[in-house]
Amino acid sequence: MTHVLRPDWAGRLQRVQSSLAADGLDALVVSTPLNLTYLTGFTGSAGLLVLTSHSRYLLLDGRYEVAARERIAGGTLARVTVERVETRFDMSLAALLAREGLAHVGFEAGHTTVATLGRWQSAATAVRFQATERIVERWRAVKDAGEMVIFRRAARLLSDVARDLGRLVGANRTEREIAAAIDDALLGAGFEGPSFPTIVASGPLSAHPHARPTDRRPVAGDLVLLDFGGVLDGYCVDLTRMAVVGPPGPEAVALYEGVAAAHQAAIQAVRPGVVAWTIDRAARQVLEDRGLGTAFAHGTGHGLGLEIHEAPRIARAESDGTDTIEAGMVFTIEPGAYREHVGGVRLEDDVLVTPDGSEVLTDAPRALLVV
Repeated sequence: MTHVLRPDWAGRLQRVQSSLAADGLDALVVSTPLNLTYLTGFTGSAGLLVLTSHSRYLLLDGRYEVAARERIAGGTLARVTVERVETRFDMSLAALLAREGLAHVGFEAGHTTVATLGRWQSAATAVRFQATERIVERWRAVKDAGEMVIFRRAARLLSDVARDLGRLVGANRTEREIAAAIDDALLGAGFEGPSFPTIVASGPLSAHPHARPTDRRPVAGDLVLLDFGGVLDGYCVDLTRMAVVGPPGPEAVALYEGVAAAHQAAIQAVRPGVVAWTIDRAARQVLEDRGLGTAFAHGTGHGLGLEIHEAPRIARAESDGTDTIEAGMVFTIEPGAYREHVGGVRLEDDVLVTPDGSEVLTDAPRALLVV
């Protein structure tokens, strides 16, 4: 049983509400499920949150209305005004907007489909709907005190699983069997489940950054890439470590040492106020200096939160690595180098940005594990 902390829903709602005027909006319709969870704690399959500068309405149908009111009374759902949807969400939304005199309303363009927007426009003809991007997500990127507690605990548990990789990778198991053993260890550690399908890739297959486990058994000389994560209290963590079957060859050693140096350089570059691409550049420069620049085929990291991939993106500027790093952000550092027919190496840790640098949350040994 995990230790569930009460999120600061009031603070989160207030921050989003305070930002509406700057965007010129009378209201914002939040429809992205994880944004609803972040702001209110609601996890049902259908709901809309309408925020104005002073009001918070949660539109729910009969499946969730009574339970939501009970949860609000019990303090396990944000204090919002529940509005019952009698027939259709578009009609209830239109009635609410008309009743409150809301004329300029933002919607989440990344989640609202063209068909859904069309129904809203047909039902609320007097409303001007405006597409918005990342109004809630930009607040989600900076973790509050409660979220930091969850991340620290999740990272400790994930590191404990990684410390047992020597046992999990051995015993002449196939990649699928190793992945299953890691997944079992995640559940045994207290995670709700894996945060993504566990990656186990051996030998030449480790040169594929997002390989899926197969029935291949690692053999002598193989690099074995192990990328896994868990979900704790709804939040995702992520880690990658490397193993080798027997003594590593010189090419494997060169790959590992290059990636380890790039990993360290990237962590040293993390601090508030820098732009994300500068962290990616720190890792990429090390690999380029070692003749491995073309072997680095992805970005250096990604944000973590209620989703396994969130803002910020730690990548080249031209790959959207343009977010400014802020204290409270949590993201991965995971440079890699991959050589066809040889194999690949990736080292990944989760870091929390602090006011003067970073805190590495995952502390499992990073040395190349010989099995």
